[in-house]
Amino acid sequence: MDSIIEQLQNSKSYTVTEIGPEGEKVNTVTNYRAINSKHNEADVIKEIANADLVTCAVGPNILKFIAPVIAKGIDSRTASKPLSVIACENAIGATDTLAGFIKDPKNTAEDRLADHSKRVRYANSAIDRIVPAQDPNAGLNVKIESFFDWVVDQSPWKPDFEHPKIEAVKWVDDLVPYIERKLFTVNTGHAAAAYYGHNRGKKFIHSALEDHEIHRIVHDALAETSHLIVKKHGITESEQKHYVNKIIKRISNPHLEDVVERVGRAPLRKLSRKERFVGPAAELCERGDSVKALLGCIEMAFQFQNVEGDEESAQLATILKENDAKAVVEKVCGLTETDALFRHVLKIVEKVKA
Repeated sequence: MDSIIEQLQNSKSYTVTEIGPEGEKVNTVTNYRAINSKHNEADVIKEIANADLVTCAVGPNILKFIAPVIAKGIDSRTASKPLSVIACENAIGATDTLAGFIKDPKNTAEDRLADHSKRVRYANSAIDRIVPAQDPNAGLNVKIESFFDWVVDQSPWKPDFEHPKIEAVKWVDDLVPYIERKLFTVNTGHAAAAYYGHNRGKKFIHSALEDHEIHRIVHDALAETSHLIVKKHGITESEQKHYVNKIIKRISNPHLEDVVERVGRAPLRKLSRKERFVGPAAELCERGDSVKALLGCIEMAFQFQNVEGDEESAQLATILKENDAKAVVEKVCGLTETDALFRHVLKIVEKVKA
């Protein structure tokens, strides 16, 4: 990260190339500043103290590391309008998680919490955009998918303030349906293709989906999650079917050259209780609905071990080696014997460990 910040400081611009079915569009980004909080923390605190908006896209596991400097910036604010904080992560309630770290007594004194909301408002969001593996010699330049979706909960600002003016954001009062539809469709489908693709020696996501069996399995998994989304959130079957077909078309785009190991990385997080496989499968199982395809995805995710460059895949291998199957299910998936899904995942772990 130090190297990236230094490159930004020494360059006046970088490019963002959008890749879509219609071709490529190159955008040049200018008029920015880059500050390294490791070496210039006071400068970062000053920026946050005077900013209107703080966003991040660092990965859910990194939120606790960026929280202290954000907390100091918030505590230094004197503006009449509060700072807006939006975490843009592939996780449910990521901004709530970040807020929890910021308001931890280690980062914010307890006597400052009573009027904390005068200085900051936290809003959860649902974000959707594929950023594939980058060219090794690209430097600062980035390639991304042209499609994007950014939905943000506007309720934290009500009734005292207006939400910040951000172009292309969709503001809603109830974010949960959008978060779950995105996580249980885009992320479930993407990861399913990655884990099955890795297991069968495919290099790219589009290559995996060209395999008719994998394509069918991904569709089957999304049929199960779609059943939950339709029943739970009142989205029509036709609307959800259109959404699924659009998502599979997007992740099948060969121009993205999306490497299966990139999409499958961090299997411990992706196998956790509220994530893309166990989350919907647990709810479906409690309802007595089919989870056969999702269980197959869970098995493939457990097989994603000791993958070069992915620390969590090595940790997963160690957990499987050092614990019995019951402990693995509890530790990795957050399931207990009282959960209807537990016995099904237990069989999978016993199979993987055999």
